[in-house]
Amino acid sequence: MTEKKYTVAPGYYPSPWPCEDGGPQRLQVPSGVKGLDIQAGESIVIKASRRICTGNMVVLREPGEVYLMHVDTLRDKIGMHCYSHVEKLDPETLKPIRTSPNLPGGACWPGGLCVHSNGDLYLTFGRWTHRLNPDCELLASYELPQDLPYNSHVVLDSGFLVTKPIASDVPTSIVVLDPDTMKEACPHTTMPEPSISRLSSSGNQIYVTGVRTIYRYEFDPDSKTLTLDESWSLDYVGNTTQEYGWDPVVDGQNLWFMDNGKHKMATNALSMLNAGVNPTPNNIIRVSQRDASNFTITPICGISNGSVTNPPMYCPQRNIIVTYDSSNCVVRAWRHNPETEELTQLWTRHDFGMGGHTIYYPDTGEIVTADYHSLKTLRGLREGENSVVLDIETGLEKARVPMGNYMQSVAFPSPGWGRDFYWLSLDHLTRISVESSS
Repeated sequence: MTEKKYTVAPGYYPSPWPCEDGGPQRLQVPSGVKGLDIQAGESIVIKASRRICTGNMVVLREPGEVYLMHVDTLRDKIGMHCYSHVEKLDPETLKPIRTSPNLPGGACWPGGLCVHSNGDLYLTFGRWTHRLNPDCELLASYELPQDLPYNSHVVLDSGFLVTKPIASDVPTSIVVLDPDTMKEACPHTTMPEPSISRLSSSGNQIYVTGVRTIYRYEFDPDSKTLTLDESWSLDYVGNTTQEYGWDPVVDGQNLWFMDNGKHKMATNALSMLNAGVNPTPNNIIRVSQRDASNFTITPICGISNGSVTNPPMYCPQRNIIVTYDSSNCVVRAWRHNPETEELTQLWTRHDFGMGGHTIYYPDTGEIVTADYHSLKTLRGLREGENSVVLDIETGLEKARVPMGNYMQSVAFPSPGWGRDFYWLSLDHLTRISVESSS
């Protein structure tokens, strides 16, 4: 097992990036690796690129161990249940070293992969959760109760896995799985309303964004009971016409998430550009973990038909929240005052096509993201999507490189083991590294 220099949630394997967003709080911060620290005279370059169909996320295990989760979208187009599979990759060339068998899934929606603290891989896709060993060999599977696409899972500090399906108009059940037996640890629990977003967690508390209300559940690993916290919830839609919210970020004091999550990307298939279907702007919502009546709802840029499909990025060390409107190509950062809860605009990037999940390096203040501009030229660079490194304090670019993919990145990237990272769009996996410009 790796050294204990990796500070991750106890349910996960000690590596820089054992799961989506780096951990169940979705802070998008690697553990135990330094920032890219791009200096004058340096740039980012593509070291390897591979066309795939369809990539979902990259996670890391032992030094040099890189895993890629694929999902099958083509069968979904003809109304058939889909499969997933996992590849162990060469960390430099991206070529597969080991490949799992096709794993039963179901209705298609991006699921999730993680490296558990026990060293094995757990994958949730469709209505199935699978356990694999580090060589991608299948050990056990569990068919989840609802014939719906389950959108990933979180691992609690106690090691139990929690998952739920994506649904907008039918009851949603939360399932807790025992990682050893691969059976339900307790009867699955029906939420008060449907839910679209992914789960987030802290300790043994689970946060779930319903289509109009955000809830908190507590799992007791001793009694194996899951309980809804009746004292904590927020109806974030209220008397407005806003659409549902996406994945919450848990910073230890507050939760942060964005609304107007309903969009057209599922039908136009390429990007979130002009994908908003609700006529209103989208908001950044803050709610206190201690008291759900302490909340703020702030328009991100005030432009109509605002929409997102992913979480914001919050930096507790600098009290900065980075928000975006993918439909209107606006990124805006705010300085958060923890005492007054006020947000002060810090910087704004217009005409910047940010789709979602980032990698943030606290030691250098670098945000790894992407700028998508389909079917047009961007400042002399190739059309499509560019990998971009931003400074969190100023929003200024430290580096940029075109990647050549034509589908926007709304899936899950990963840091590398050095001054590199793995950027994942739905149709490309790209390894990008820092090098001298000379």
